[in-house]
Amino acid sequence: MNDEVLLKVEDVRKEFPTHAREVVRAVDGVSLEVHTGETLGLVGETGCGKSTLARCMAHLYDVTSGSVWFEGKDITKLSRKAMRPLRRDVQVIFQDPYGSLNPRRRVGSIIGDPFAIHDISSGAERKKQVQDLMELVGLNPEHYNRFPAEFSGGQRQRIGVARALALRPKLVICDEPVSALDVSIQAQIINLLADLQKDLGLTYVFISHDLSVIRHVSNRIAVMYLGKIVELSPTAELFGQTRHPYTRALLSALPAPDPDTADSRQQIILGGDIPSATNPPEGCRFHTRCPKARSDCATSEPPLIPILDDTDAHRTACFYPLTVGEDLSTAVPDLAS
Repeated sequence: MNDEVLLKVEDVRKEFPTHAREVVRAVDGVSLEVHTGETLGLVGETGCGKSTLARCMAHLYDVTSGSVWFEGKDITKLSRKAMRPLRRDVQVIFQDPYGSLNPRRRVGSIIGDPFAIHDISSGAERKKQVQDLMELVGLNPEHYNRFPAEFSGGQRQRIGVARALALRPKLVICDEPVSALDVSIQAQIINLLADLQKDLGLTYVFISHDLSVIRHVSNRIAVMYLGKIVELSPTAELFGQTRHPYTRALLSALPAPDPDTADSRQQIILGGDIPSATNPPEGCRFHTRCPKARSDCATSEPPLIPILDDTDAHRTACFYPLTVGEDLSTAVPDLAS
């Protein structure tokens, strides 16, 4: 990881109209940077906007407002034709290894699609490149002519990885690439991605619900809640010096391998459900579930800035952040004060 910015999003918003003439604010004013060679983890509850933000980064969705920059170039309004050369540099590994592969096509043709689309190679040369990719991700090159149904879930995800790496991209967006796999297979895919990053100099945006996975793979972590980033921090600081109550609640849900530690650990149980993205709360969007909520949380939106004695790399959107060692399980909201 270095300080060079590979991708930057500035005040990105993505809205989806509904049949009821309402608007779903899936991503609402997100700004962040992805540095060359790093792994940025995106974590949050289902429906918080992680995957939508990732698709905006890859220009798979047109943003409603804001801008997306890749290597210093604004790609926000580029046409499909103008984006084609950049597709070689930005690739996606999708969540479902079963649904992301066409069951009627052979694996060799699936992995070879990028070479065909960008008119890079054909015939025997393309077959050799595809077999080299299969070997790179731990698949038997002799299985070139098999169909996806003849592979296990972990092997199918390796096929997806091989397809994403075909053109040697600079940025790979991993949209929950291990969530549909068994734990032992998850470890294999995570280790494979780490090895490929080291060997090929890749940059990852890694999306997951699993904070233990995110902790293992990420240099920095962005925590999302209802379309907004509530905490952005280097991984070690996020786990050792958590500031946002929502982040602390997520961390408290992690399973502890030691039963004695699990019994003595704070368990934060949040009340209620995530509010609707069609009608998000005023002020801080987490105040309806926050144990530390006060009256100003319901009227003013906290900025994402360094607080207390944190460095500029650790930013939190909270008026009443947690201090080191603070027991959130005993906090009581008071929206009247």
